[in-house]
Amino acid sequence: MILPQNFEQKIGFTQLREMLDGLCLSALGRQFVAKMSFQTKHDQLEKLLLQTDEFRQLLNGGVEFPSSHYHDVNPHLVRASLPGAYLEVAAFYAVKMSLRTIREALLFFTRAEETLYPTLRLLGIGVQVDRNLLSNLDKVVDDEGLVRDDASPLLRQIRQELISRQGQLRKQIAGILRHAKSEGWVPEGSEPTIRGGRLVLPVIAEHKRRVKGLIHDESATGQTVYIEPEAVFELNNDIKDLDNAYHRELVRILIQLTAQLRPHIPDLRKAYQYLGLLDFIRAKAQLARQLEATLPVLHPRPLLRWHQVRHPLLYLTFLGHAKDDPREVVPLDIELNPEQRLLLISGPNAGGKSVSMKTVGLVQYMLQCGLLIPAGETSEAGMFDDIFLDIGDEQSLENDLSTYSSHLLSMKQFVTLANKRSLVLIDEFGTGTEPSLGGAIAEAVLEQLNRARAFGVITTHYTNLKNYAERTPGIVNGAMRYDPDQLQPLYRLEIGKPGSSFAIEIARKIGLPKQIVERATQLVGKDKIRYDRLLEGLEKEKTELEQRTAEAAKAERRLKKAAQEYQDLKKYLDDTTLEVLRDAKAKAKLILKDTNQQIEATIQEIRLAQAEKERTKDARQKLDTFVREKLQIEPPKPRATREMADPNTLKNGDKVALLGQEGHGEIMSVKGKTAEVSFGGMKTIVKVSQLEKLTRSEIREREKQAARKAPAQHATLDITGRMAGFNTTLDLRGERAEDALNRIMAYVDDAVMLGVPEIKILHGRGNGVLRQIARDYLHRTRQVASVADEHADRGGDGVTVAVLK
Repeated sequence: MILPQNFEQKIGFTQLREMLDGLCLSALGRQFVAKMSFQTKHDQLEKLLLQTDEFRQLLNGGVEFPSSHYHDVNPHLVRASLPGAYLEVAAFYAVKMSLRTIREALLFFTRAEETLYPTLRLLGIGVQVDRNLLSNLDKVVDDEGLVRDDASPLLRQIRQELISRQGQLRKQIAGILRHAKSEGWVPEGSEPTIRGGRLVLPVIAEHKRRVKGLIHDESATGQTVYIEPEAVFELNNDIKDLDNAYHRELVRILIQLTAQLRPHIPDLRKAYQYLGLLDFIRAKAQLARQLEATLPVLHPRPLLRWHQVRHPLLYLTFLGHAKDDPREVVPLDIELNPEQRLLLISGPNAGGKSVSMKTVGLVQYMLQCGLLIPAGETSEAGMFDDIFLDIGDEQSLENDLSTYSSHLLSMKQFVTLANKRSLVLIDEFGTGTEPSLGGAIAEAVLEQLNRARAFGVITTHYTNLKNYAERTPGIVNGAMRYDPDQLQPLYRLEIGKPGSSFAIEIARKIGLPKQIVERATQLVGKDKIRYDRLLEGLEKEKTELEQRTAEAAKAERRLKKAAQEYQDLKKYLDDTTLEVLRDAKAKAKLILKDTNQQIEATIQEIRLAQAEKERTKDARQKLDTFVREKLQIEPPKPRATREMADPNTLKNGDKVALLGQEGHGEIMSVKGKTAEVSFGGMKTIVKVSQLEKLTRSEIREREKQAARKAPAQHATLDITGRMAGFNTTLDLRGERAEDALNRIMAYVDDAVMLGVPEIKILHGRGNGVLRQIARDYLHRTRQVASVADEHADRGGDGVTVAVLK
């Protein structure tokens, strides 16, 4: 049971229903939106939620699902069910295209993996779209909604004759028009037009007797008359007869097609029920995406365990004005369970109490209508049989009810009907009458609701209710957080303690005269002030503690990060140190071995020389040289300065090198500040300022270094590796002409260098550009012995085979 009758309007669900209506693609889906209602059966609700969640996943996956031609053809099916009636072409077009959409949707779920969309797949069981019916519809109506010329042989014949006669008519009328224009009988720029289904000429009224024919109409001013020339009477009559014959044949075809459709009407009604349901579920999934809604764990018993839940309408409002309004919806964490059923929320005005209560009511109602809810993925939700709401001013002049009387009527219904599967939502509990009496009645009602084990969210300012909740099992206090220093609401709900109304503090802040604030403090009493100040102090301490906790957590994260970085660095240094020591020990061992051998040889040589001065000196000199070379004690000698290249002194044949490079080349020619240099057989243009001139000794030294760094066996191994990886077929398909030519040149050079006997160039047929480029280059290359097409079975003239010398 849902109370009051205008619950959806009061809680804001009407706006969500309107949004769903706008997201539907057809009236079929909108019918389901209108029938959407509060569900109390767990199995049925779980199925509805799974359908919506699966469709949300489908949309998030970006897969293509049919989203057009969701036509409501039920009125056409009603007409088609009448014997002798037939449908118009537009109706058959709507039926054809929507049936195609239904068939594509069924095929989509059939072809999808079995683990995907299991609940949506079940919707299509028993839905049929007859292929023959679709084929018959397609033979008559094309995809543009027009009748096909070949819908029947007679229709095609009539159409062809009609086109022929219309062509003759246009030629004749054009000749008459040219003559009339030359005589000045028709207005300037006039063209033939249609009147009464017949082609006529516009003629100036004063010349109407000069054109023989029948007057069909005249302009509004009477200055122009529309005459059918006598010469085209017969042709117009023939065209009119053909039009009538065409219409008769078309009606015959439509009657026949309607008769073919009529036996399928029961199956079609079921198919369009399926299409409307898909449209409805799709709209719910679209709304869920806008709300970033999720599917909570659903329990059959009453339960609320929501994390980061947001008010749907507020969320969409702030989302739509994100640029103009930087505010965001503050999410709530709310839990109602059998031990904590009734939540009593207190706090200052405009602090978010009513929004929190409305959030609970709207989100729970959304859920039990089959909609996903804007809450965190770890949320859990239960089911209620009743939702009772008391909010706003329900005074009625007709029934002679005051505001408080309307609240009491609601309380009467609530305490009478509420049970352990009811959710009660009351805003500003007990207000509207004298505070002490209102508070007492509210406490009695709260006691009765608690005795009935009902669930609920109630907002209040009454201290007696806060105290009652504090000492009564099943009821828990909640407070809307407030900044006591800035006197600004934080819109965060904290469960476990009551909140202060901050009435005195707010009055003081807005500038109420000081004497009035002090007098109000005296009137309210010391106990009340002490209680509110205690709550205010708790709020301050809570805020300070949160700030310190956040700072401590931040510092702890920084400390953990620094400790981790230290551990990583220490591990890296330890690993590196061990590796360096191992290498150093290995090298030292080798050096020590060589050094010992050299020392022993030196000692032996000195002994054999019997201490001759010169030979002893030579032996020591050899030992010193060996130590310097092995241990590299001496610093490297500075490079000798070389003669820098000068454009005036350079000549052909000079050996030069690029500054800072090890290779060398030969001057081919010098032009101003640039020179043409050959490096290893490749010519290039280089600025003279980037060259240095080499002497013969320097050239020999560079050649020795090159020989040491790149011994012959390395080259042999490289060529062997290139030979193993060489592909005898070059694929040029899709290449541009310039890029293809560069690839061919490099490919032929590699093939010649590696000694490949035969190569193939795959260029395809196309327009022949790549084939022409490839063969022109191959014919010009001396190393190519012959060029021919590949065998027909292996590509023919789409592949060029070249034999190399």
